[in-house]
Amino acid sequence: MYLQHLSLTDFRSYAQVDLTLEPGITVLLGSNGIGKTNLMEAIGYLATLSSHRVSSDGPLLRFGADRALIRAKLVRGDQSTVLELEINASRANRGRINRSNPVRSRDLLGICQTVLFAPEDLALVKGDPSNRRRFLDELLVSLSPRHAGTRSDYDRVLKQRNALLKSARTGRFTAGHEATLDVWDQHMARAGAELLHARLELVERIRPHLGSAYEQLTDGSKAAGAVYRSTLLTQLDDDGATPVSGTAPAEAGNRTEDLGRLSVDELTDRYVEAFAASRRKELERGISLVGPHRDELELVLGDAPAKGYASHGETWSMCLSLRLASYYVMLDDTRTGGSAPILILDDVFAELDVQRRRKLAAIVSGAEQVLVTAAVDADIPEELAGRRVKVIPGGIDE
Repeated sequence: MYLQHLSLTDFRSYAQVDLTLEPGITVLLGSNGIGKTNLMEAIGYLATLSSHRVSSDGPLLRFGADRALIRAKLVRGDQSTVLELEINASRANRGRINRSNPVRSRDLLGICQTVLFAPEDLALVKGDPSNRRRFLDELLVSLSPRHAGTRSDYDRVLKQRNALLKSARTGRFTAGHEATLDVWDQHMARAGAELLHARLELVERIRPHLGSAYEQLTDGSKAAGAVYRSTLLTQLDDDGATPVSGTAPAEAGNRTEDLGRLSVDELTDRYVEAFAASRRKELERGISLVGPHRDELELVLGDAPAKGYASHGETWSMCLSLRLASYYVMLDDTRTGGSAPILILDDVFAELDVQRRRKLAAIVSGAEQVLVTAAVDADIPEELAGRRVKVIPGGIDE
């Protein structure tokens, strides 16, 4: 799959811009702050309905505008698809597929697939667990758009359950609320089990690709891995045994694999047990303490966690390896009828040393479409020789 045409209206700094693209490598060159990243952000947003730079839609609208439009023409084999996404300031976003009647924006998920590398990726290693959970969930939705509903259902139930627990903490909790909480426990257990089951399967698919990608980018002296640490295990250990967060990576991995063998129904039962065991603590604190919203994907380098122990270069290599692993997982899906994702490298090469630049360029150069942004052409390795496009204030200089 490749992006043939991109058109933006009132998106970020652009009142209107049109960009024609081709398969292979395209490098967008322009001074810092001129709008290169805005173009890449729009493509990424079309794929995931979220930005890698901000957590809300407001900043995506050009100042003073009440809506923004992203239009894209995607080519997959002999077929082309036109997507339109309207981002609104005061109402729900909506989309169109091949100029059909408006649909929910969520209905566009899975059509445009991207893997985006950006300086913000350092948060995947150095940031808090929410960054790594988001990485997993966005990849889940890219591979299987129905999981957007899984995430939405879980977030809705979690919000309701937390509201009840907060009522207890402020002294407004009654016997009737207790019965209501039992009902929400069942709903949250089921939604949490579905999300956990999907994440555990995904981590198993990512793990071998993460290790091989890290070896490709480095001298191979350290092995890279990932361990999913579930609060379900931590809570079930709360009888005095050592919690999973204190175990060695190998031991924690083995115990996580045990969870991975359970069905959604079995995981649902485990969550119900864990909620009952943690009821007193949750009522005291007014918040849900067990569930996928508090889980962690721990990245491991050698025998130690990458966070806090990896050097700056190792941290970058781990971040790049995670993105490459997601790319390889998507490629695996192409064998069953999917399509190769668009690779986007946004101002990444300026952050890397020469060796990592060349290794990354050699890995990605064979992709169906690679979009790269840079301030100066000198930052781009010669392995990424291809079309150059100059970005100027407010538009493109063809």
